[in-house]
Amino acid sequence: MLLRVASPIDDNIVMVIAFPGDILMRMLKMLILPLIISSLITGLAGLDAKSSGRLGSRAMIYYMTTTVIAAVLGVILVLLIHPGNPKLKENLGEGAENDEVSSLDAFFDLIRNLFPENLVQACFQQIQTVVKKVEVQPDFDDTNSTDYLSNATKPPPIFKDKKSLQFKSGMNVLGLIGFFIAFGICMGKMGEKARLMIDFFNILNEIVMKLVIMIMWYSPFGIACLICGKIISIKDLEVVGRQLGMYMVTVIIGLIIHGAIFLPCIYFAVVRKNPFSFFMGIFQAWITALGTASSAGTLPVTFRCLEENLGIDKRVTRFVLPVGATINMDGTALYEAVAAIFIAQMNGIVLDPGQIVTVR
Repeated sequence: MLLRVASPIDDNIVMVIAFPGDILMRMLKMLILPLIISSLITGLAGLDAKSSGRLGSRAMIYYMTTTVIAAVLGVILVLLIHPGNPKLKENLGEGAENDEVSSLDAFFDLIRNLFPENLVQACFQQIQTVVKKVEVQPDFDDTNSTDYLSNATKPPPIFKDKKSLQFKSGMNVLGLIGFFIAFGICMGKMGEKARLMIDFFNILNEIVMKLVIMIMWYSPFGIACLICGKIISIKDLEVVGRQLGMYMVTVIIGLIIHGAIFLPCIYFAVVRKNPFSFFMGIFQAWITALGTASSAGTLPVTFRCLEENLGIDKRVTRFVLPVGATINMDGTALYEAVAAIFIAQMNGIVLDPGQIVTVR
């Protein structure tokens, strides 16, 4: 914030300030793949089928419950605070028109990514449905085509939406998790035959965690530079605050209520221990998540905090954390619920109860 006083700051200077943070992000993302592979395989190989099924079902119930709570909380707050002022649309101007895919297409993309056709490709690409407008030539009787062209005005072009599949850059974490969950369960069922492979992945996991410890010594400096660079790069804080201020306040209030009230209450109700002492053990993961804004990027730090600071069983963390970092997006659920109704409010659209439930 102090550096903004010296604005405008040259883009090259901003890039230099944020560069150490960019290096931190790259190092954390570098460890995601080996960490997911080693943690899932060793965690599931150490559990029998009954234990892994019970652990998986409990984790999924928790993920779904907290996600629904976050979405409902977001809807309640956005209806109470009503951050969407129709006058904001006049200040923002007309936006670009996008060809959006349907919810069914998005669901099918999720299933497709769960079963990648190429594991190597899944390490850096994922599939998605895209909609493109394609011009369709109108049909007419070609027996009088000369008269038609000379006497009639050429009809306007007709466009039709055409769906196709294409790969976009980004690791297909869901597909990798699905494969290595199956790999770990099968390896666990083989018993002593797979002992050599289990030892290999255990050693791999220990090596990766040692790398994480090395990166953690650098992380305070990297996170500071990352946050500093983001604050400086905002062109006009006043304009952003005026246009999206109440929207951001609504989301932040929702995140605070969810993270400081609901989640601690669930923790206390289940384990009967002080939730805030637990949260202090993962404080470093919180700060890393704040700076990187990436669940997957924070995953290596979360592993270290839970296993070393809090002493959580590695068989639990190695299964729950990689899946949770991909599926359990409470903040995203809250943010998107608020965003959908905020946009409706900004456009003067009154949603009925059925439409609000659909947003949830």
